[in-house]
Amino acid sequence: MAESQVTQGAIDAIFNDPNHATTRFPVPILQCLQIKTLEAKAQGGGPAERYRVVLSDIRNYVQCMLATQANRVVHDGLLQRGCIVRMKSYQAQSLKGKNVLIILDLDIIESLGAPEKIGDPVAVETRATEPHTTTIGGSGFYGAKEESTTQEVKPQVPKQLPSRAGAGGGGAGGPGAANVIYPIEALSPYAHKWTIKARVTSKSDIKTWHKASGEGKLFSVNLLDESGEIRATGFNDQLDSFYELLQEGNVYYISSPCKVQLAKKQFSNLPNDYELTFERDTVIEKAEDQANVPQIRFNFCNIEELKDVEKDATVDIVGVLKEVEDVTQIVSKTTQKPYDKRELVLVDDTGYSVRVTIWGKTATNFDAGLESIVAFKGTRVSDFGGRSLSLLSSGTMSVDPDIPEAHRLKGWYDASGRSNSYATHSNLASMGAATGRKDDLKTISEVKDENLGMDEPAFFSLKATVVHIRQENFCYPACRSEGCNKKVTDMGDGTWRCEKCNVSHDRPEYRYIMSVNINDHTGQLWLSCFDETARLIMGGRSADEMVELRELDDGRFVAEFEAANCRKLNFRCRAKMDTYGDQQRIRYQVLGASLLDYKSEAHKLADLIKLMNV
Repeated sequence: MAESQVTQGAIDAIFNDPNHATTRFPVPILQCLQIKTLEAKAQGGGPAERYRVVLSDIRNYVQCMLATQANRVVHDGLLQRGCIVRMKSYQAQSLKGKNVLIILDLDIIESLGAPEKIGDPVAVETRATEPHTTTIGGSGFYGAKEESTTQEVKPQVPKQLPSRAGAGGGGAGGPGAANVIYPIEALSPYAHKWTIKARVTSKSDIKTWHKASGEGKLFSVNLLDESGEIRATGFNDQLDSFYELLQEGNVYYISSPCKVQLAKKQFSNLPNDYELTFERDTVIEKAEDQANVPQIRFNFCNIEELKDVEKDATVDIVGVLKEVEDVTQIVSKTTQKPYDKRELVLVDDTGYSVRVTIWGKTATNFDAGLESIVAFKGTRVSDFGGRSLSLLSSGTMSVDPDIPEAHRLKGWYDASGRSNSYATHSNLASMGAATGRKDDLKTISEVKDENLGMDEPAFFSLKATVVHIRQENFCYPACRSEGCNKKVTDMGDGTWRCEKCNVSHDRPEYRYIMSVNINDHTGQLWLSCFDETARLIMGGRSADEMVELRELDDGRFVAEFEAANCRKLNFRCRAKMDTYGDQQRIRYQVLGASLLDYKSEAHKLADLIKLMNV
């Protein structure tokens, strides 16, 4: 029965009669002869699995690669050796005469079972003059010849072959008319004369840099099609040419020449080993058909699973918006530039909540209402407070997206989630259950009794009250150059010199370097604070302002320090052995601080009480 269903001759037609293949065989039905899992590099929270398969139409077989969105048939255990498949969408390519299919979508005809190999198929051959010298796949793969282990096998340049999955060209003379429509999944440094049809899912602001070697500007976009995603960057002249043309949400044809290179993972949150760089002759044209490309693709991790995700991994998350804080501003320690940020709290049906930080315009323009469904693509996992998330500059945010996960969460929240209480990963961290570096919540007596920092640096958190601030040497004169905080020397002629930058300034920028005594109900401790934390303790006053106040009004100067006492804060600290003169002592340095949110603190205490009662 299975033999009669297989569309014999379909594979030969796809490669040798592409103009009529889709008419003769609109949906090829083939037999799976072999499945091979490829080694994959870790992407974000887990590996991006890839699978190669061999499909047969009884007369011929062809080696294939599953696009990542088709991996479901493997994960669900449906694709097995011998099974019969319905190939709904594919991309045909040829590597110097050797043929390969990229499978974008397929179904398994389970009613036909998984019979033994039908017939005696042979490798499909294109009727061309080029010799068949290459195989795709590693040793031991179906139809592959054994190669010397010392011989380097390089991917070959694909020939242009039409695809039933590729959309129509971009019009006469347009990029779609000149080149084959490639799936993003197939792009590599060895491919050229290609065109992709992709949607811009995110677009960065213009960024500039200034170095000794020169200066420049850049922007980047994330591109999506049916097969996958890829990041593309434009520098200088290409920014001028393409920044206004490329708009979020629109679909474009993008044609080579365009450099394909290994992705710089520190700048991208996409599961693709490659990225694009626009070149002078890159052709970009807006597609007339805007509807035939996916809008956005998520790979969600639920909030409870965050406890098992490594620090600095990149994840997608969706949840119900439970809390929204006001916009606050921080100053970068390295660049001294201010950045706007906003804290959100999401919950989901796992019974957990997580804090998500958004930045810049995303933070200032945020207007979603409480209990909205918010989906984030590209958030970085932090272990501060157990687990928290920060939206990357290359990430995106969608409010009430029209996706199944959002509809499911909305239904759950309306039915029962609104009245639930939620655990936080910070509670688990404080009880020693979090993975990665732990910033455990301690009392001052525990810090001392456990000799934290004696053998190796230790990280911990405290809730304590400021009781005294040393007013002597509370700040130092620093270099005003961007990114340099080195101490400057008063030259006595009205200028201040920085030896590192080799420049002189008419005045310094004063920065805090403060010693603070804190107390809790168990004891007292001296902490060293730098500029950002000290500003918070001093109610937002800068060291420059305090130096000026000392010169003009000593009484008010002293009063400002007195007013800073009795402030209660969360301190994130590091304990480390330090040598001062001939003596060794443990130094406690503040890495970050925040004012207490009494509402949040009350919820945490309530959650801890519930955990103790379990």
